[in-house]
Amino acid sequence: MTRTLCLVGSSHGTDSPEFSAGSESFSSIRELLDHPGARHNHSLGTNPDRDKEALERWKYAPDAVWHYHDQLPVKIIRCTMRVPLTRRGMVDPWIPQARHRPQMEAPPMTHSSTDGFVQRHFHARSLRVRVMLSQAPLSLTVILMVIHAGTVFPQIFGNPIFVTGLWMHAAILVLCIVVPWDRLPQQAFLVIPYLDFVAVGFTREGSLPYATSAGLLMLFPVFWLSASGLARKTAVLSSLLGTLMIIWTPILLGGIPATAGQLSKPLLFPFMMAGFSLAVVSMTASLDRQRLVVLAMDAQLRAALDVSRQRERLLSTVLDTIPVGLVVVDGEGQNQLMNSTQQAFHKLGVPDHVEDPAEKDLLLFGTDKVTPLSDEDRPVRRAVLGESFTDCHIWVGSEDRARAFSTTARTMKDSDGNYDGAVIAFHDITDMLAALAAKDDFVARVSHEFRTPLSSILGYASLIMDESEDHPSGINSSLAVIERNAERLLGLVNDLLATKSMVFRPAPTDFAQLVAHSLTAAAPAASTNAVTLHNAVEGPMPVVGDAGRIGQLLDNLVSNAIKYSPDGGTVTVRAWIEGEDLLCTIQDTGMGMNSAEQAEAFTRFFRADLALQQGIPGLGLGLLITKSIVEMHGGTIDLHSVAGAGTTIRFTLPDSVNTHGVLQSR
Repeated sequence: MTRTLCLVGSSHGTDSPEFSAGSESFSSIRELLDHPGARHNHSLGTNPDRDKEALERWKYAPDAVWHYHDQLPVKIIRCTMRVPLTRRGMVDPWIPQARHRPQMEAPPMTHSSTDGFVQRHFHARSLRVRVMLSQAPLSLTVILMVIHAGTVFPQIFGNPIFVTGLWMHAAILVLCIVVPWDRLPQQAFLVIPYLDFVAVGFTREGSLPYATSAGLLMLFPVFWLSASGLARKTAVLSSLLGTLMIIWTPILLGGIPATAGQLSKPLLFPFMMAGFSLAVVSMTASLDRQRLVVLAMDAQLRAALDVSRQRERLLSTVLDTIPVGLVVVDGEGQNQLMNSTQQAFHKLGVPDHVEDPAEKDLLLFGTDKVTPLSDEDRPVRRAVLGESFTDCHIWVGSEDRARAFSTTARTMKDSDGNYDGAVIAFHDITDMLAALAAKDDFVARVSHEFRTPLSSILGYASLIMDESEDHPSGINSSLAVIERNAERLLGLVNDLLATKSMVFRPAPTDFAQLVAHSLTAAAPAASTNAVTLHNAVEGPMPVVGDAGRIGQLLDNLVSNAIKYSPDGGTVTVRAWIEGEDLLCTIQDTGMGMNSAEQAEAFTRFFRADLALQQGIPGLGLGLLITKSIVEMHGGTIDLHSVAGAGTTIRFTLPDSVNTHGVLQSR
C-alpha cells in the first residue's frame, strides 16, 4: 500500500512554514508526527530547516521514491512510501522504513568516495560534533597565531585587548564542546559565529602592532554563517554589519571624533566580506539544489535497481523451477545462461575424466543412440549458426546414463535484423519414449492375436459365398459387406503392426463410386444414431490412387462423423476437382471439439474428453491412419471444428485426376 506525503513550505527560512499530508494541514513536522495516524514521534521544533534536515533521513528509506520541485518562493517535497498495515489495520506512513526493514541500508549509489568521507566524518556526526568541527579551523588558526607571536613578537601578550581576544576564543571553543546542542533548537548553534565576530574584533585590534592581517580571521565566521544554509539573507547582512562593526568600533571608541573619511576609508573590506558571503550563499544554495536532485535520482535508481533485482530473482526462480533445460547464447555463440535443470542434463554428456569439455566433445548421439552427432548437427551449434528448429530428438550420454531429449531452438535478432543470440530448450523425453515403446509392444501383441480369428472369419465367409446358389436373396450382399470389413480390419491390424510398411498401390479408380460404397457400408450405423447421410458427390470422378486405401480413408472419416453425432444430425460428403487436384470434405453436425482437442486430433490413440465420457467406442487411430493415407498420396488434411456445432474435415489429393484409363473399384 502507498501513501503520498506532500510537504509544502517556504524555500527560505524566514517565513512560517505550512506542511500538508493529503487533505490535512500542519504547522510543523512535529505536529504532523503527533497526528494520531503516526505513532512515532521525533523531538522536532517548528523550524522548517531543522524539520527539513529531519526529513533528509527519510530519503534513504528503501521503498521511498522522492521528487523535488522548486517553484520560488515555495519548495515542494513529495514522497511516496510503501508501508505495511499495523495490527489495527491503520497505515503507519510516518514511521521510517528502517523500523519495518531492520537490515543495514546500502549507501546511495551516486555518492563518490569524497561524499562518503564527508558523510562519515561530518553529516553523520551529532550536532555537537559538527559544531566543534566547524569551529576548529578558526581555533587552530588562532593557536598557530599565538605560537608565531610568542616566537617573533612576545611583547604582544602584554596587550590586554589581544589577551582578552584569546580568552574569548578559548571560551567559545569550550562552549562548542560542553553545550548539548542536540537538545537545543537547531539554529541555536549560530550564536557561535556571532561570538566569533566579537573575539576576532578584539584579536584584530590587539594585534595591529604585530599582524595587520589579523582581520582576515573574519572569513571563518562569515563562511560558517553563509554555508550553514540557514537564514541566508540574514547571513549576508550579518557578514556585512559584523565586519563593519569590527572596523568602526575602534574608531568610534578612540576618544577622537570620527570623520567621514575615517569611516569610509575601510568600507571596502566589509563590502568584500559581504560579497564573499553572497558568493558562498549562492554556491551553497546551488549545491543544495543539486544535492536534492542527485538524491532524488539516487532514490529512483535504487528503486529501479531493487525492481530489476527482484525481477532477476523471479526469472531465476522460474527458470530453475521448470523441468526443461534452457541454454542462452549471445551473438558470438558464448553461453550467457544455463538453468539448474540444464546443468544436470549437461553433466550426462560429459565424458569421463573430462572436467569442462567443449561442445564438440559432449556425448551426443542420434535417434539410434549409437551414431555420434557431427558438429553441425548438434543443437547448440545449429542455433549458433542461426537455425531455428522444433522437436529435434537426440540422445545425451552413453550406456545406462543415456537420456533422450527433444530440443527446440529460437534465434534472436537485433534492431538491424542481425543474429543476436539464441535460446535452446532441452526436454527429457526418455520416459515418454519408454511409455510409447511399451504401448506399441502391447498393441503389436494384441494385434497379432487378432490375425487368427480374422483369418477364420474371412475363410468361412468365402466358403459361404461359394455356395451362393443355396442362399436366400440379399444374403450375398451382406456376406460381401462382412468380407470387406473383415479384410479392412485385417488390414488395420497389419497397419498397427507395421504402420511405416503400409503398401501403396496406385491405379485408376472412380472416387464417386468409393464414396457411394463407403456411405452404403455406414448406413446401418447411421440409422442407429438417427444420422442422415447425404452424398453430394456427382460421378463419375476418375482419379489415380490406391482404391483400397482411399476407401479406408473415407470409411474412417464417415464412421467418425456418425459416431460423434450420437444425438442425430447430418453427415455430408462433398468432392470436386480443381485443376488436377481432388478435394473432398466430410461435414457433420455432431458434438465437435475445442481448440485443444483439435491440436491433438491426428496424434496416436487420442480420444476427445466428451467421447470418453459418453463411452463412444474407438482406439484413437482412425485419424492418424487417415492422415498417413493422405500423405501417402502426397496430399494434405486439415480439421475445423466448433464444440457443440460439428466438425469439417477436408483433404486434398494433388495431381490425382485421371482423364483416361480403366477405372478400378475396391
